Amino acid sequence: MHNGHDDNIIRFEHVQKSFGRQQIFKDLSLEIRRGEIIALVGGSGCGKSVLLKLLLGLQRVDAGAIYVDNEDITRFSERELLPVRRKVGMVFQNGALFDSLSVFDNIAYPLRERGGHEPEAIKARVAEVLDMIGLPGIERKMPAELSGGMRKRVSLARAVAEVPQVVLYDEPTTGLDPVNVRRISELITELRDKLDTTSIVVTHDLASAYLVSDRMAMIAQGGIIAVDATPRFRRSDNPVVRDFLTAMNIKPRSEEPPPL
Repeated sequence: MHNGHDDNIIRFEHVQKSFGRQQIFKDLSLEIRRGEIIALVGGSGCGKSVLLKLLLGLQRVDAGAIYVDNEDITRFSERELLPVRRKVGMVFQNGALFDSLSVFDNIAYPLRERGGHEPEAIKARVAEVLDMIGLPGIERKMPAELSGGMRKRVSLARAVAEVPQVVLYDEPTTGLDPVNVRRISELITELRDKLDTTSIVVTHDLASAYLVSDRMAMIAQGGIIAVDATPRFRRSDNPVVRDFLTAMNIKPRSEEPPPL
């Protein structure tokens, strides 16, 4: 059966969410297309991370629906959510590696968790994803031995070890220097091209959003106030978007490159 929604892997429809008296979303709708990289931007406290949690079923909507592959997941039990979560790889803000486990065991964790993989297959897959992120042969290292940028990349490798359909990136470039920001940005694009995943990048790093995204969406005033192809979004005449892009583009003086 074919319907017009087939190219949308995820749909948020009229989502409402409050915490106590604080309303985060009063009417949020957004369609996410299969295979695209979409960047979600917005001021702090606008609910960017809440959106990811709702999508994973870690928090529940007050009203509205969230469709993943045309199934409304908002009423799913924990058990019904498992296959949904399996479709989704998550890259956390701080890299969130297990400090007591080697790089190998960190990346192997989701593979073992799922079961059904032979040790040899796990070993080969870990080597493969380390290769993909440009860090071959670091299996035995511990997270404490890695730089911030390397930790981020290993957390990317872990998120894609199971070849998810969707990868969620929560502030993937926070705290990284410009060289690593570019490296992570290139990786997000490469991983999408190699694995054919859909990527949702929650970020306040506009330079990175511009580099990686096909489309950008801005959360403000309890919903999505603008969503468009990235080049058009950058030229948006919506005053709220304009103000946000302008404010975010003003770099503090200390970040200016030294004179040549």
